[in-house]
Order: sequence, then structure tokens, then C-alpha cells
Amino acid sequence: MDIRSSKREWKPLEDRSCTDIPWLLLFILFCIGMGFICGFSVATGAAARLVSGYDSYGNICGQKNAELEAIPNSGMDHTHRKYVFFLDPCNLDLINRKIKSVALCVAACPRQELKTISDVQKFAEINGSALCSYDLKPSEYASSKAKGLCPKLPVPASAPIPFFHRCAPVNISCYAKFAEALITFVSDNSVLHRLISGVMTSKEIILGLCLLSLVLSMILMVIIRYISRILVWILTFLLILGSLGGTGVLWWLYAKQRKSPKETVIPDQPQVAEANLRALLIYAISATVFTVILFLVMLVMRKRVALTIALFHVAGKVFIHLPLLVFQPFWTFFALVLFWVYWIMTLLFLGTAGSAVQNEQGFVEFKMSGPLQYMWWYHVVGLIWISEFILACQQMTVAGAVVTYYFTRDKRNLPFTPILASVNRLIRYHLGTVAKGSFIITLVKIPRMILMYIHSQLKGKENACARCVLKSCICCLWCLEKCLNYLNQNAYTATAINSTNFCTSAKDAFVILVENALRVAAINTVGDFMLFLGKVLIVCSTGLAGVMLLNYQQDYTVWVLPLIIVCLFAFLVAHCFLSIYEMVVDVLFLCFAVDTKYNDGSPGREFYMDKVLMEFVENSRKAMKEAGKGGAADARELKPMASGASSA
Repeated sequence: MDIRSSKREWKPLEDRSCTDIPWLLLFILFCIGMGFICGFSVATGAAARLVSGYDSYGNICGQKNAELEAIPNSGMDHTHRKYVFFLDPCNLDLINRKIKSVALCVAACPRQELKTISDVQKFAEINGSALCSYDLKPSEYASSKAKGLCPKLPVPASAPIPFFHRCAPVNISCYAKFAEALITFVSDNSVLHRLISGVMTSKEIILGLCLLSLVLSMILMVIIRYISRILVWILTFLLILGSLGGTGVLWWLYAKQRKSPKETVIPDQPQVAEANLRALLIYAISATVFTVILFLVMLVMRKRVALTIALFHVAGKVFIHLPLLVFQPFWTFFALVLFWVYWIMTLLFLGTAGSAVQNEQGFVEFKMSGPLQYMWWYHVVGLIWISEFILACQQMTVAGAVVTYYFTRDKRNLPFTPILASVNRLIRYHLGTVAKGSFIITLVKIPRMILMYIHSQLKGKENACARCVLKSCICCLWCLEKCLNYLNQNAYTATAINSTNFCTSAKDAFVILVENALRVAAINTVGDFMLFLGKVLIVCSTGLAGVMLLNYQQDYTVWVLPLIIVCLFAFLVAHCFLSIYEMVVDVLFLCFAVDTKYNDGSPGREFYMDKVLMEFVENSRKAMKEAGKGGAADARELKPMASGASSA
């Protein structure tokens, strides 16, 4: 790191320029390729086929069509036939994920159930909507030549899907087999029905509980801000107390079981009692070993826990000065949703793009041939890279705002909106760095996804050795991805400090993290554990409220699915909010490590840090002086503070 402290303020863009420009150009070219895929699918008529729908002969509903070569019933005028009707809408092909039925363009969907062929004939005569093949007149529906050309009876009541002009059955019970195939753990139709009905009946409660989890997450962030000094010690004390209590209870149960008279044991089960006694002994010994190790770890890390407390306290101040940080997950989630909607729409366009081809049944399907058929792979890579890019933009934005806060001595001189100032710097200078960092994560994700796909396809076919190798590779790639994510986040912080390129920033951040390895371990264990307990607290509170509310809902008896939905949403919301808090703590730590590495508090090299962190430095200096040789471990991590240090 090349930052040097002085009495003048740190300037984030002084004598600096854009970083990793080639990677920015590569990312722009990649996005242009994504746009080309979307434009190609729209230009080939895929958008019209997707939105308006088409029949089994390649005619787009709601418009006049051109005749296709060697395709019967093509080139028809369907100006007044705007809806797609399937003769057997419940005949699903689970493998290819499509409806195995003849599709026709009709003028109206049957809103009432049609039980007989005469009802179908009357519907065609009254509404002008023929539900049988184009080759039949309504008067011929009851004749023998109509066999196989009319819809399967009874014709279920249906309604058009908004914006997509397909006639969909109003009663979706015919899709129960499809749902069973997707939800393999449900083997009983009645259970599946009760689960779905439970969700539909309690949708208002689910919505209210999701809102409750959002409010609880915001309240927890405020609470952490004001009790950060004691919260870590409370959780540490409770953890040690719980370990000691659990160990004591296990030894008490073992002693009680051992001293209990043999007459109380069931005569037919002496082996069961002996096995239980042996299991209690193993549990008690394991708990004792765990408690001793935990106590020793806490003893060794006690000094570094103080730094975690100080960082959490300063992080609370950051959220006071930068209140827009709280809303950062919303903007990121909104951007991801917009991109995912675009990606899914383009995927659907690709599914209906290509040239018309006759299948074995003589009906029309649209398929791409040649190099264009590999656009799917390009589109999948785009999903991963651009999603990671959006998440990396959030990390760089948070890092830039927190770095500006840390290295501004007088907080009254902060920009009016540090978040927007950080976004401005990101767009002007650091998009290439973000593109490079996100691409590295993509390179790790893609092989892991391929291996997971291979593992799922070979399930039950591969031998034990191959299964072990595949799982090991997947696990290693997952660990590598997590490590790279952590290094990337710190590299973005280093970039925000010095505006260096990604590789230089990653190297500098790695050096700083290695020099402060014990502190990193303390923050990532104590801090992450505290935030994890916060997530558990929100999930448990929301789940408890759900149980209390669902207890008064008497329309169904299965609460499993509604509670799972609520708890998953609560964990997701808590994770989004507390991850921002965790990100702020990590950025503050790297800034603190850089500050203590290049400054010592002497005149001309004053610290930038907050008063709370300054107190930690002063206490560490005093402890090292008193401990003498015993403070050598800390001395390697933090230089002694010179006299005359100025407060931040």
C-alpha cells in the first residue's frame, strides 16, 4: 500500500486514473454479445411467437402468417384468433418440459367446462371459436372423421394467461403429477394438496411475517450499534457458560445412569441401557474436550476480541454517517431482479427462435442449427458473470464509501452523499477492476456447476471412487470460490484506497491479511459468529410469530411449507442486512491495518482512525510495554504507537 498519512486530507482521486481498462472493454464486448443474442431472437420472430403463441403448424396467433414450405395448415390468417388452445393441456412431457398436445389458435377460451362433444359444437357455433382441428367444420364434430382431432373430454374451464395469450385450465389439479415429479419427497397426493392449500390460505400471514423479518433486521442493526461493546462479551460469556453447563449436565446424567439400580432397567433391554451409558460417556468426554479447547481459544484470542468490539462500534458510527448503506441490499436486489427478468425473457426467446422443423408427429417446432445453437452456453456464462459483476459493484460501492469515511479526519468534511460519491468513482474509474474480479469468480463457478451437473446425471451409475473424486473436486472448488470472494472484497477495498489495478490491489490486500492473520481469524470467528446468531435470532423470532399466528388458522393442518417459506425469507433478509454490516467491518479492518502499518501517531504521520480504535492502539501499546517479551506476538502485528498521537 502506498498511502502515507499527513496533516492534509486523503484525496481518493488525486493523481489517479482508470484501472483495468482492457477488462472493462472485454466486459462491454461481452454485454454487446448478450444484447446480440436477445436482438437475434427477437428479429427471428421469437418475441412474437413467445408473447402471442403459435399453433402446431407454425402459425402465430393474432396475425396473418406466411406459408411454410411442405407444412400443411401453415400460412393461415389468425387475425381474429388470438389465443392458443391445447387439445390436451394436462399431457406434460416432464423430460423436455413442454405440453405434448396439438395446439390451435382460437378466438376465445372456454370459460365453462365442456363435458360432451355437443357442448364443444355449441361453443364453436355461439362464440365462433373452433376447438377442433382446422380441417373440421363445427357440424362435423360429432362425425367419425373427427376422431383424434377434437379436444379430450371433458374440456376443462380455462382462462387466458395475462400477456401470453395461452388458454390455461382454471383448475390446476391436473398438474399434480408434474408437481410430484418436481417435489420428489412428496409421495402422497393428499399431502401435496394440503401443503399447497396451506400456502394459499395463509398468504396474508406469510406476507405479514416477511414484513416482520424486514423490520426485525433493521432493528437488530440499530441494537448492534448501541450495545456492540457488551454484546460480544455477552455472547462469549453465554457460549462458555453453555458449554460448561452442557458438559456438567452430560457428566451428571452419566453418573446418575451409572449409579441407578439395575432393577430400574427393563429386563429385556440390558444391552440398550449399556449402549446408552456408553454413548453418554462418549458425549461427556467430547463435550469436555470441546469446552477445554474453546476456553483456550478464548484465552488466546481475548486481546483480539477487543479489536472486533472496536470495529463493530465504529461500524455503527459508519451507518449513522452513511444511512444510505442500509438500503444498499435493496438496490442490489433490484438490479439483480431486473437482470434476471431480462435473462429469463431472452432464454424464452431462444426457446422459440430458429427455423421451422417438422417433428415425428408432423407438427412444427422451431430449432436453431449450426454455431447459433451454442448461444445457450454464452447466455449461461452471461448469467454468472453479470450477476457476480452486480454483486461486486455493491462491494466496491460499500468499500469506497467506508474508505472515504475512515480517511476523512473531520467527519464534517464528508461528501453530502458518500454512497453516491462512491458510485460515481466506481463508474468513472473502477468498472474494469470489478469486471476482472467478477470474471475470476465466474471461472471457478462454471467448472463447479459442470461437475455438479455431471454428478447429478451419473447418480446411481458411478462407482464409489468416482463419486468420491467428484464430490472432492466440487468441495475444493467451493472452498476456492469462498477464498477468492473474500480476497476480492479486500482487493476492492485496496482499490478504493489507492486506485490501483485489481492484481496490485489483491497482492497488497493479501500481504496485509497475512501480516494480521490472527486478527483476521478473530474477526471472522467472533464477528461472524455474532452476526450468525443475529440471523438465527431473526429467523427464530419470525418462526415463533408464524407458529402463533398459524395456530389460529383452522382451514388446514399442515404448517410445514408456510413456515419454511417464512423462515427462508427471514434468513435471506437478515443475511442481506447483516452481510452489509459484516462487509463494513471487513473494510474498516483493512483500513485500520493499513493505517497502523504506515502511521505511528507521530507528528507528520498521524493516525486516521476513530477514537475507539485509537484507544485500542493505546491499550495495546501499554500492554506490550508491561508484558515485555510476552508482547512480541502483538508487536509483530502492530508497531508501537509514538507519543503525541492525535485523536481522530
